[in-house]
Amino acid sequence: MRVFTILGPSQSGKSTLAAAMAALEGAAGKRREVAHVAALQPFQFMNEDWAAIDIAGGPENLAQAGPALAASDAAVLVVPADAEAAVLSAPYIRLIEEAGIPAFLFVNRMDVAPHRVARIVESLQTYCRHNLVLRQVPMRQGGEVVGSVDLISERAWKYNEGRPSALVKLPGDMMSREQEARGEMLEALADYDDHLMEELIEDHQVLTAEVYDVATKVLQHNDLLPVLLGSASHCNGVMRLMKSLRHEAPDVGVTLERLSAKSKKGGDVVAVGCLADLVKHLGKTVTVRAMDGSMGNGASVGGAALGSLTGFGANSNGSGLVSGDLGQAVKSPHLNMGYAYLRDGSAKLPNWAQPHPSTFRRVVTPVRDRDDVRLSVALERLGEIDPALVVEQHAQTGLTVLNVQGPLHMRRVLAVLRQGFGIEVEEAQVPPSLRETITRSVEVQHRHRKQSGGSGQFADIKIELRPEPRGSGFRFEEHIKGGAVPKNYIPSVEAGARDALMEGLNGHPVDDLCVILKDGKHHSVDSSDFAFRTAGKNAVREALREAGPVLLQPIMRVHIHVPTVFTGGLVPVISGMKGQILGFENNPDAAGWDVFETLLPMAVQDDLCSSLASVSRGTGWFSADFDHYQEAKRADFADA
Repeated sequence: MRVFTILGPSQSGKSTLAAAMAALEGAAGKRREVAHVAALQPFQFMNEDWAAIDIAGGPENLAQAGPALAASDAAVLVVPADAEAAVLSAPYIRLIEEAGIPAFLFVNRMDVAPHRVARIVESLQTYCRHNLVLRQVPMRQGGEVVGSVDLISERAWKYNEGRPSALVKLPGDMMSREQEARGEMLEALADYDDHLMEELIEDHQVLTAEVYDVATKVLQHNDLLPVLLGSASHCNGVMRLMKSLRHEAPDVGVTLERLSAKSKKGGDVVAVGCLADLVKHLGKTVTVRAMDGSMGNGASVGGAALGSLTGFGANSNGSGLVSGDLGQAVKSPHLNMGYAYLRDGSAKLPNWAQPHPSTFRRVVTPVRDRDDVRLSVALERLGEIDPALVVEQHAQTGLTVLNVQGPLHMRRVLAVLRQGFGIEVEEAQVPPSLRETITRSVEVQHRHRKQSGGSGQFADIKIELRPEPRGSGFRFEEHIKGGAVPKNYIPSVEAGARDALMEGLNGHPVDDLCVILKDGKHHSVDSSDFAFRTAGKNAVREALREAGPVLLQPIMRVHIHVPTVFTGGLVPVISGMKGQILGFENNPDAAGWDVFETLLPMAVQDDLCSSLASVSRGTGWFSADFDHYQEAKRADFADA
């Protein structure tokens, strides 16, 4: 089975293209929707089994694209025929280049293109380190695109509505344009083939078969990105794209070599988990691709036996999968999406196949208290099929916090909880992780005395609270002389101080201060560890009231990855969020991208998610790491 992934911006026509390719030779196999963000379309073409993995558009669904690309022989990037929308394709071009996978770029809806092809390709080239090479040029009649000319075969094809294009004579007015474009294509290919370069220099006629051979080699070596044209909804250019995939895309052996070269485990990869879903009455299902050798029910993969395994190909007869086949594994709890599997172990796919940091955060609580335990189980199961879903507990409140890719991803998770598990939940913003500290030194003497029958309680201590530099944490010192406080009670005073600092006057942990035990008294009968611990706790609480307590808010160091064209628009956004801009620079590994570095309060992280999506038209993303605490105004956290 040959496998390729179709991806591109939302509304670019990916699903339409997948359906058109699958229907080229009659009825296609059943389209299988996977986890609401991907679809698997098996079909046959020229007596070969094929499968297209169609990834839903939008940056919040890119987490599903990495594992699919890892298991694919090639990729098809569908882009709109609009130069001004080229930036929307930037995240997909970047992912394809990071993956190192052979790819075709298909400019869709050429019949209604508002711009000429040269301008569209030029705009896309901004975001691509590889050269984009036109393999076709459009034929126009009355200002409308009515066909295309293949620059390798030099044949003209006229589009037919809903049917394969018809071979026609190359129009005379297209001769010069075709020769110019063909020359540019040959020069680009010649950079990677010495013999072709010699023929061009010596002005020899270049054979069509030779050009096809060079184009195939260049594609499989991932040297260039060929650009094809068409309109999927009218079945225009679809046959040419499919034939190019068949003749030029590598087979599963090359895919295995590429995957093994990027795997720390060497060349023993036998399968890749590329999709996952929760199916009613079946539980977790994982779509795997057999990479090396055969796989069947009960076979050892990943160190455990497979459960039920069903192939997707038209020739699948229940006997298992052979190299290259896709299948659905059920009752195989050890299998997960995003892993390469050996016979006796597994390895995570490379970093490029992992999701971007999940920076949109929400607290979720069940509407019905009885669903509390069920919610934990449901989120654990969802995490097994969604690599971008990160579940954690809020450190101060213990509430469940979901980290996802964005608002649409959150909406999808909540819909699955409601429809798939029958759990209604409420979402809310994550409470700010505030701290408190002091601004001046204070000395306090506190006596704890209690007599209520039997042994009493007595402890008398004198302490000093002293502010420390930001980030220094808590420190305890003792300056006791003459045994005023016996050494065995001093740790109890420290423990009491730590108890008091767990919750300050405003209900937040207290940090960045030093507690110094300077003097005290004890009683030979009534003093105890408990008494001195209580005294330490009460003394610190009393001192906090006089030490000028202030609130501290966490400040995050944020790295924003954004196309260069949007970098300027980030400046007012960050300034409006009271952030400190540290600078930005070109990303050396991604053409047309900048890395924008800033310090931002954690409280505005969710706002950054929505603002960044608006400013960058959904193309940007960011990572955030804790940097330090700084003093905050109480008015900023009136609800804290």
